[in-house]
Amino acid sequence: MRNMRVLGCMILCTIAAFGAKTMDVYFVDVEGGQATLVVSPSGKSLLVDTGWPGFEERDAKRIAAAAKQAGVKQIDYLMITHFHRDHVGGITQLAAKLPIRNFVDHGPNVETGKAAEELSAAYEKVKATGQHLLVKPGDTIPVPGLTVDVVASNGQLTTKALPGGGQANPLCTSAKRHEDDTTENSRSVGIVISYGKFRMIDLGDLTWNKELDLMCPENRIGTVDVYLSTHHGADASGPAAIVHALHPQVVIQNNGARKGASPSAWQVMKASPGLEDLWQLHYAVAGGKDNNSADTFIANTDERCEGKWLKLSVDATGAFTVTNSRNKYQKTYKPRS
Repeated sequence: MRNMRVLGCMILCTIAAFGAKTMDVYFVDVEGGQATLVVSPSGKSLLVDTGWPGFEERDAKRIAAAAKQAGVKQIDYLMITHFHRDHVGGITQLAAKLPIRNFVDHGPNVETGKAAEELSAAYEKVKATGQHLLVKPGDTIPVPGLTVDVVASNGQLTTKALPGGGQANPLCTSAKRHEDDTTENSRSVGIVISYGKFRMIDLGDLTWNKELDLMCPENRIGTVDVYLSTHHGADASGPAAIVHALHPQVVIQNNGARKGASPSAWQVMKASPGLEDLWQLHYAVAGGKDNNSADTFIANTDERCEGKWLKLSVDATGAFTVTNSRNKYQKTYKPRS
């Protein structure tokens, strides 16, 4: 009988330990670029973009600090959404601080000119030190413990609905198109990350018309729990036809003090049906009091800042908590039924 009790306790402890594992996401402040560190319950890491170059290795240092906080000693998968300085510029400085095992991208940079060529050359040099994964819509990035679906890449969009998607999107009837964008932005790799019932979308800097094509006339994504603002919350992206159809519970806006966070885009996100909170990496100077969240939900309230991050932790039930590293405020969100 005693042995049975001991065995029962061991099983319960094992279950509790497994249930305590979370998917953790660090939204690193790279001041208007992107660097999003995802750590799966298995401990494997996916970093989306590397922030800017220069600034005395500011962004590489901030990514490395987040990795240390997360107990990450290497980047298992580095996904580059597209080839702009605020997304891949920090590659050389980051590689000097953390080993990078796998490089994920949409293929060669389509932009030309000296600056674009230098950016590509720096990336190619570092990429040669690891394995390369060229992704297209419909592919998955094999991060153990997570499902990472590629829904956009190199200007192409998924034609197959994800689970929960495929329904008609009535918001498309009133959506107006912009002039087509031909830059690297429109070729961004976009992903949906799933852990159990939880889903988060990150579309890089995918631009307006591409987002409409992804969600119109049918919503191929379904709904998400967390929406990372596309293009840092700039009004070149984020039509209501995608933001409202995704029906996020929480928005994370990865803006800088003076980059992204357009008041009109902020208002679209804030008005999304069912939204509980909009968190921001920075107070947006252009937004003023009326187009910024309360200070509680902003990681960096001063333009000259210490680069505080926002952290998202998701448990096996789908419940998740957002923590502001500046003021230690955190809020837990119950999973939707």
